Amino acid sequence: MEERVLELLSEEFPEIDFTSSEALVDDGILDSMTITGIIATLSMEFGITIPYEEIVEENFNSIKGLAAMVERLQNQ
Repeated sequence: MEERVLELLSEEFPEIDFTSSEALVDDGILDSMTITGIIATLSMEFGITIPYEEIVEENFNSIKGLAAMVERLQNQ
């Protein structure tokens, strides 16, 4: 799942190196507009709804966190 999420987001947001940091939000690499775009991209690609309570740094700081969130939401 991590590879698929990385591939998808790298295509959609080529200006961001998602592998350069494990603290994408904390380091200021992702801003609120980018996070909104990531939510839309993941929602459309994986057929999930990302509820407000899932929009936390832990889920968006790394590809690992994003992939884990997608898997969790797909299994609900």
